[in-house]
Amino acid sequence: MSTQADHGHELIPRPQQTPDALRAALAVVDPARLEEMQATKDEAFAKAVEWQSLSPVQSWVLMWARDIEIARRPDLSTRHARAKADLEHQDSAVAREALRQLSAVLDEAMKAVRG
Repeated sequence: MSTQADHGHELIPRPQQTPDALRAALAVVDPARLEEMQATKDEAFAKAVEWQSLSPVQSWVLMWARDIEIARRPDLSTRHARAKADLEHQDSAVAREALRQLSAVLDEAMKAVRG
């Protein structure tokens, strides 16, 4: 696991981008998603074999690294939950802002894990 960044409190250090490290991190920050992680991993590996390409596995690693980045950082997790809750808001301006916020959170998390 890497050293902590300077963006505030983190529940755990950022894990290495390997299936085992990501699974261990998810078990701490969001264990309810472990079955989902395994199912998407199985799909990614099946596609990798079918396509004879590692791109599905690489995409799987990045997706879970991003989601774990959000879950391990309360600042991002709070913004993410708030944005998701407002996506279906009756006021279209609130829903548009929620979509913008959700996109910003996902972008920030992806930038951090690609860093």
